[in-house]
Amino acid sequence: MALLSDRLSVYVALHVLVLWSVRVSAAVPGSSSSGLSLLQPYDFLYYSGVRAYFGGDWIKAAEMLERSIGTREALLGVRRRCHRDCGSAGTRAVEQLGEMIDGLWDLWMLDWVQQKAECLRFCLRRSVTPAAQLPVSTDIEYEFGTRNPYNFLQVTYYKLEKLQKAAAAAHTYFVANPSHLEMRNNIEKYRRMEGVNEEDFQDRELEKEKHWVLYDAALQQEASSDWLQAALTWTRCVSETLRQMDECRLQCDVEPQRLPEDRGVDGVDGAFEKAAALALSLLSCRQSCSSQIATRPGRISAQEDFLPTQLEHLHIAQFKAGDVGAALQTLRSLLLFYPSDKDSLENLQLYSETLGGDTESPDTQPAQEIVTFVHRSLQEKKLLYFGVENLGFTFSDPDLWTPEDVVPESLRDIWRADKQKMTEKMEEDQLEQEVDDSGFFSGGPVHQVGVTITMDDEVLNGTNRVVLDGVMSEKECDRILQLAAVAASVGDGYRGRRSPHTPHETFEGLTVLRAVKLAQDGLVNQSDARLLHELGERVRVLLHSYFRSPSGLFISFTHLVCRSAVAGDQEGRLDLSHPVHVDNCLLEPETKQCWREPPAFIHRDLSAILYLNDNFDGGDLFFTNRDAKTVTARVKPSCGRLVGFSSGPVNPHGVTAVTRGRRCSLALWFTKEKLYRDMEREEAEALWAADGQTVVKKDEDEEGGTKGRNARSQATPEKSRGRGRVTGGRDEL
Repeated sequence: MALLSDRLSVYVALHVLVLWSVRVSAAVPGSSSSGLSLLQPYDFLYYSGVRAYFGGDWIKAAEMLERSIGTREALLGVRRRCHRDCGSAGTRAVEQLGEMIDGLWDLWMLDWVQQKAECLRFCLRRSVTPAAQLPVSTDIEYEFGTRNPYNFLQVTYYKLEKLQKAAAAAHTYFVANPSHLEMRNNIEKYRRMEGVNEEDFQDRELEKEKHWVLYDAALQQEASSDWLQAALTWTRCVSETLRQMDECRLQCDVEPQRLPEDRGVDGVDGAFEKAAALALSLLSCRQSCSSQIATRPGRISAQEDFLPTQLEHLHIAQFKAGDVGAALQTLRSLLLFYPSDKDSLENLQLYSETLGGDTESPDTQPAQEIVTFVHRSLQEKKLLYFGVENLGFTFSDPDLWTPEDVVPESLRDIWRADKQKMTEKMEEDQLEQEVDDSGFFSGGPVHQVGVTITMDDEVLNGTNRVVLDGVMSEKECDRILQLAAVAASVGDGYRGRRSPHTPHETFEGLTVLRAVKLAQDGLVNQSDARLLHELGERVRVLLHSYFRSPSGLFISFTHLVCRSAVAGDQEGRLDLSHPVHVDNCLLEPETKQCWREPPAFIHRDLSAILYLNDNFDGGDLFFTNRDAKTVTARVKPSCGRLVGFSSGPVNPHGVTAVTRGRRCSLALWFTKEKLYRDMEREEAEALWAADGQTVVKKDEDEEGGTKGRNARSQATPEKSRGRGRVTGGRDEL
């Protein structure tokens, strides 16, 4: 239905008057069948739970808090169902709108609005109490948006000794609040408790984050060059992102709000002005969904161009998987956002030439769901900018792809200036990203006799990077290689998966504690197990000195790892032995951001690899920029060669494919926090002590470390034996 220019302002006022009708009715409760089955106000349930919490009534607190969470989800479901069931209400009125009967347009529009409003009111009243239909306060929205109910539940379940539920609540809260130190410590406490397993740390809000799960999985498949699977996962990611946006927009449509007193529109005294303000507020809410869905839990800023970025990944994966027709369709969908993008146009020509004459079939045209998304979004932007220009409405466009011709001529100078500021800010952020805030300063002395500095920051083109040679002798390398050959187990640290990073290699690992236990059972040499333990301390002393750490440095994890090329499965291989990553944060190459939050090992401060051999092909360590593509330095393994670097975002790194032979190394990570020291090493030392053996090592506290700040850090080895593996081995180098 084409909109006439002289009726545009009327359309703005009436376009969503249905929502106004629904929201007004919520403020004036009508009669409804009263019953306990009707949904109660979830904010009241939440406040009741919080009161019980502070009163120490743990059973009631758990019940009320869980009911508030469940009721809120049920309310969203009711709104979703009512929106769907009332979708066809007023169909005849809409058909009359299409006929554009002169003089009756506004009446038919109002008829449609009223019919749909009545349908929604009736539907909601069947399932929701009048009080629960009222809008909740911004404080309550913030509480649930930050997952604070799970913060209360975590303590409540702990008091009730329901540790598995406490662990799940703690993890759910921590996902959205990764900088919350107390919750991080609580999670560590739960990991050490008897009866709590790794599977108990579940994100109860995961259903709302499926698109991020798929996004991360697709990136991993790309890094392993599994293009067929990556294309399938990106397709699911795009679909899930669109579904989440539709869900967000639906809630904008049906969620009750008070009539606007001053929502950014000049003069909202009359009914027309209030309706216009409400309509524009709704459209703004719908537009904001693209930012909401593109923002990971616990983060403030959205990932720019989230949907176009997925489409870009998808068409590349489809092309590399050999599905050129699908790649062409996806690329044309991407061009709806950026029709003049040079790279996309070049790819369009490539795909068209590859397909030959079959380039205009329906299967190669832009996907209909993307066409609908872009068209709908542009229509909403036009209405919003009309409100900005003529009604004094305030609108912040969340999209970078908005074409300039959508913006009224009178606003374009301001729009361009805002866009320029955004570009400059992104460039400033990029410069700030290269600053290493780890607290390490390379260039300190190396005291061990025979150890030489082979490569420093300048040679390695980076910050806080070093290569030291002569850390081990040939005899020591042979001893540890023999230990690995006898004792390393397949998939160690990866729940037994033979090929956690690539199907073209097998992965084996061995920890210090397991080596000690095998030595006690007489399966390996005691001296070799002790050497494995001692090498960690040797590396710690070297790097503590070279990087001039102002505080103590504690070994966080030690893992002897071997990667072996699968014979007969190396031809045409393009993937990596280990994809590019950062050790203590989650790298996003598209945004060049690195987020210090789980599942990254955020407590790791310094990383190291001590190589044992070089009789294999491939397996080089390489550093990149944050784009995960631009290689800045390479290091070839050899016996006794040590690579050390700060674990943060200035040092993304990966490992090239091992295409022949077996590559073995000792991977080590260090932390400044004693709380995160490797408890398995202490348990190994306790086993030696029980056998009357001693371990010679310096007390790290005497070297500048701080004493443990709580009882957990002072736990005895005997009490720590039940602790589950926290650090695992998921990112060995």
